Amino acid sequence: MTLDLPLIWAGLIAVAVLMYVLLDGFDLGLGILFPFARDPRHRDAMMHSIAPVWDGNETWLVLGGGGLLAAFPLAYSILMPALYIPIILMLLALILRGVAFEFRLHGRMHGKRFWTAAFAGGSTAAAFAQGMILGGYTQGVTVQNDAFAGGRFDWLTPYSVLTGLGVVAGYALLGAGWLMVKSEGDLHADARRWAFRAAAAVAVLLAAVSLATLVVHPHIAQRWGFTGRGFDIETLAPLLLIPALGAMGLALVVWGLRRNSHHLPFLGAFLVFLSGYIGLGFSFFPDIVPYGVSFRQAANADNALGLMLVGVAILLPVILGYTVWVYWVFRGKVSADAAYEH
Repeated sequence: MTLDLPLIWAGLIAVAVLMYVLLDGFDLGLGILFPFARDPRHRDAMMHSIAPVWDGNETWLVLGGGGLLAAFPLAYSILMPALYIPIILMLLALILRGVAFEFRLHGRMHGKRFWTAAFAGGSTAAAFAQGMILGGYTQGVTVQNDAFAGGRFDWLTPYSVLTGLGVVAGYALLGAGWLMVKSEGDLHADARRWAFRAAAAVAVLLAAVSLATLVVHPHIAQRWGFTGRGFDIETLAPLLLIPALGAMGLALVVWGLRRNSHHLPFLGAFLVFLSGYIGLGFSFFPDIVPYGVSFRQAANADNALGLMLVGVAILLPVILGYTVWVYWVFRGKVSADAAYEH
């Protein structure tokens, strides 16, 4: 049996991006919530909760971006010029956030306040830029002769701003859920309150983005069974399981918050993101550059894909094993008295 190497690589990159969104999403969410902490001790506890894992979470971004370049070079050559500005903004924000994480520990008075603001600003800017990238990608890329043929600001639309706000709210929900798992006392109570507000914002923005997508992008509307005269119930009915998963996730968040569960809101937030990710995958597949370049058209030669797959087969279990081990070792609650040294 011959392996379908382009399909395998498309799946690997999709999994890497999902892992990045879920894992780095909650520590970006913690940065988004940073300004709302009641005092420096609570901010210290928030940073201590992600100190062992935050840089490892970003491994998945490297795997996703590097995998796209290596496995689907045509898609990379089209998407990078189309989304160059928000991608650069995201990377600069991630760099600022990473520097602030380390420097805040050693800052004094005014310096510590500066790096606190830099950590919060970098986290929020990175999340918003990722949402803008998502919006620019979803609304489609102009392609002629296998090259980007649009303008440098095609990605900047009211729709992409809306998706940017949606990602910020979603990451805040993930961050609040993570903080409920890791914190106790007043900080846990604050995280619970933040999670309620973030869940409400996510529900509103998720509905708005979903409706805007169907109105603005006829290709996706057709895929979901919507036409100018109504909808095709036979096409739409089985697909309702995808938004139902998101609704179940939000319900799990609210139920967990009302029961004061320490873990259910975080799990519910994961389900919300998983639902959105599956919905996006269905809307685009088999296109890797919306709307017209499939993953098979963009794939590298089979011999190159096969050689790289051998490396990934060795590397991926190491990354997964390291990730699971770190989260297991540093399980449990974190207090503001914990120390982080680097």
